[in-house]
Amino acid sequence: MTALDVLLPRTAAPEGRFDRRLLAPLILGALLNPVNSSMIAVALVPIGLAFGAPPAQTAWLVSGLYLATAVGQPVVGRLVDSFGPRRLYLLGTALTGVAGVLGAFAPNLPTLVIARVVLGFGTCAGFPAAMTMIRREGDRTGDESPAGVLTVLSVSTQTVAVVGPTLGGLLIDVGGWRTLFAVNVPLSLTCLVLGSLYLPREQRDGDRAARAGGAGPALGLLHNAPLVATYVRTLLSYTVSYAFLYGYTQWLEAGRGLSASVAGLALLPVFGVAIVVTTLTGRRPEVWWKLLVGGAAQLAGCLALLTLGASTPVGLVLGVGVIFALPQGLTSLANQNALYHQADRARLGASAGLLRTFMYLGAIVSSAATAVFFDHGIDTAGLHRLALFMAGASALVLFVCLSDPSLRRIGRPAAEPSPERTAP
Repeated sequence: MTALDVLLPRTAAPEGRFDRRLLAPLILGALLNPVNSSMIAVALVPIGLAFGAPPAQTAWLVSGLYLATAVGQPVVGRLVDSFGPRRLYLLGTALTGVAGVLGAFAPNLPTLVIARVVLGFGTCAGFPAAMTMIRREGDRTGDESPAGVLTVLSVSTQTVAVVGPTLGGLLIDVGGWRTLFAVNVPLSLTCLVLGSLYLPREQRDGDRAARAGGAGPALGLLHNAPLVATYVRTLLSYTVSYAFLYGYTQWLEAGRGLSASVAGLALLPVFGVAIVVTTLTGRRPEVWWKLLVGGAAQLAGCLALLTLGASTPVGLVLGVGVIFALPQGLTSLANQNALYHQADRARLGASAGLLRTFMYLGAIVSSAATAVFFDHGIDTAGLHRLALFMAGASALVLFVCLSDPSLRRIGRPAAEPSPERTAP
């Protein structure tokens, strides 16, 4: 038996057990967007230098991808509900490879932005397909709350956040910033091979899912207040998270004088600790306390950014960044698990797509905020203004969490009926 057989067994899963053959294609497809999001953080400065573009223009490399994905995610999620995850997964990953080729040979910044837009549409299917397939496996195995599998999905995304900036910096040192786009070609080919081999074919499930889905995700969203609250929390949390990722990283390079590769390495402790936090807490299905602790830590990290300056010792700079590891490890998984329990099963793909849409809206808001607060250059004063904006969003996360009592019931075992109520 080879290592590949262990990771990707070719035999079907026994009844009652999750099919491990699905994990590799689903996880890889779901992380195509995060890996591109995190790698570009260390490439904004060198791309700006290559094309003579200020931060306000290179910010479109971030906003372009997320605008496309914000629009495309719920649409593709709805298509996943209607026609099944396999078809949309294969189509999306193929488009990702096309975007990689376009970006690798882009002659100017507008073409590079177009490549990022295509990349945004290409990566739309990964997460809705993964959530839908996990839901189907949960129904097949009888596991209503597959916390272990959901944790693996979340940890994988966070691992990419660790590898992304570091890998991006190393690729820039080796082959220039164009390699950050070219790497999507082998990633796309791998997804196509794994998806073709292991994702089950649809058997006319699309029409049944479409009829069960009813009027679509928007109308169901209006009548599901807890799910709406989850979207709002996601928007606010990722506004802060991406503002830290893009603003803090650019400040490390331009304001603190670190190279792209060193700036990428400086983020390793942040995301490394976040992975440990997710791994240790992921199998506990409760979400309420995770959101409270994560929101409070996020607010503390924003206030700590106000203490940084151009001459702050590197050790202290890294220590302030590590504060953000706690919310990174708690908030994303908690909101993902909340949606898994709150969403209508027939619309889970569309609902999962909307969750990613609100994540990307947070990225768009953070990108715009970064451009505004760094309008006179990437300096410490701009970082402090950005930190105050982030602190306000973090405070709103705590308010939304405290305003939703339904969160306390998620993950708790159902209460046993009392003898008085069951007596005839």
